[in-house]
Amino acid sequence: MRTIRAFTLVEVLIVVVLLGILATNVITTFRSYATEANATACKDDLRVLRSTIELYSVKNGDVPPGYTNNDPMQPVSSAVLLQQLVTNEHYLSNIPKNLFNESTDVTMLGNSDTFPADAPGDTGWIYKPATREIRLNWPGTDSVGTRYYDY
Repeated sequence: MRTIRAFTLVEVLIVVVLLGILATNVITTFRSYATEANATACKDDLRVLRSTIELYSVKNGDVPPGYTNNDPMQPVSSAVLLQQLVTNEHYLSNIPKNLFNESTDVTMLGNSDTFPADAPGDTGWIYKPATREIRLNWPGTDSVGTRYYDY
């Protein structure tokens, strides 16, 4: 007669624990790669936005987008920015999405406003037409310790 050898409960539990440890390592690695990919894409989106702002300014008498009627004495508006860059002029097909918070909204800073010390992360971008500066609105740092906000 032939005996059938089966795994004991302890052996099965050890295998399950080892698989769990391996899965945790794999998930952590993939999450890190996804974060790096988001950072790279956001850097590229910032490059595109900055180039678009400069192009708009050159074509509109050195007035950056965001001002009503291209008048730097008027208040700034994200709706006007969207209209100038996307709807009317078609410089962009849309405002890029901040991949960390999935937002395309732009916080506009007036001529006398200053950038916050840290990114609140409540919109996709923070833009100050007076200086033509646009920043990624996301707190935290990338894998080399650079703040996303400082890209």
